[in-house]
Amino acid sequence: MTDIDAPPALLGAADEQGLDARLVVDRGTFRLDVSLRAAPGDVVALLGPNGAGKTTALRALAGLVPLSEGHLRLDGTALERIPPEKRPVGVVFQDYLLFPHLTALDNVAFGPRCHGTGKAEARAQAATWLGRMGLADHAGAKPRRLSGGQAQRVALARALATRPRLLLLDEPLAALDARTRLEVRSQLRRHLAEFEAVAVLVTHDPLDAMVLADRLVVVEHGRVVQEGTPTEIARHPRTDYIAQLVGLNLYRGEADGHAVRLEGGPSITTTEDLTGPVFVAFPPVAVTLFRDRPTGVSARNLWHCEVAGLETHGDQIRADLTGEIRLAADLTTAAAAELDLHTGAPVWATVKATQTHAYPA
Repeated sequence: MTDIDAPPALLGAADEQGLDARLVVDRGTFRLDVSLRAAPGDVVALLGPNGAGKTTALRALAGLVPLSEGHLRLDGTALERIPPEKRPVGVVFQDYLLFPHLTALDNVAFGPRCHGTGKAEARAQAATWLGRMGLADHAGAKPRRLSGGQAQRVALARALATRPRLLLLDEPLAALDARTRLEVRSQLRRHLAEFEAVAVLVTHDPLDAMVLADRLVVVEHGRVVQEGTPTEIARHPRTDYIAQLVGLNLYRGEADGHAVRLEGGPSITTTEDLTGPVFVAFPPVAVTLFRDRPTGVSARNLWHCEVAGLETHGDQIRADLTGEIRLAADLTTAAAAELDLHTGAPVWATVKATQTHAYPA
């Protein structure tokens, strides 16, 4: 066992290792009903729009919100009646919540001290964790002297120092600027890869989720709408929110061979030969725009549209189009200028069948 494994007394039978939870929380008109299962070593990201129930789920896992129904088992042990402070659960909050009057070393030592470890041993363990995080030279610094990335690593070390069997991370990179976020994300991925128990991450950032997690659980309106690996989610989005998250145009329709008739709209020609309810997805970069109806183009999909809006999207311009079909199209600044695109401009949009992807709904 490694030094972040839980004591044997906290563990259930070998075949019950990990997290098994059904989290049901009633809060007025909102009802959360989310099931989660994860094995030791798994990193699970909870994704969803604001108000979906992600934070409520995390607080329920931490014991800060009581369950209305369901169960919460960790390594075979029921946690529902165990006080939060007695659970083998570590939490990294969005704002880190470091004690401002304590040094980095004593912030990390606080956890082991609360679990009955003597002062000298707790500080020795804290020094080891700070060394793992590359912060040995900052042990004597108080939080106000630390950068955002350093404070995040101190908070992570404090959570791990209690040897949790469940690690909860609430938007752990949200407080960082873009440059620091890139570096800390990479470091956090390495630390999570070394963590041998279950980690659950709440985030609204798809890149954080894709980089840090082994599996994504997407929550909307208090329910799980899709779950799978980052690759599966990105390849087969099943709601508009997920499609926007991974940057795809998404439609639902009825397939008859290579033609998919959209609900209340035109048909899309695809390379897949399917029958019945399907989704069709393609990236905005697959859309080619013309001001006049094109002739001699090979694209099987051609629609007359109107520019509803334009915005900068990375190093490209994203056009929001309405008309025969609603879709997003990405093009270079030069191409947008050449086409004289502006709100209300009529355009023709084409997409090759080979650039679409259809799959059962």
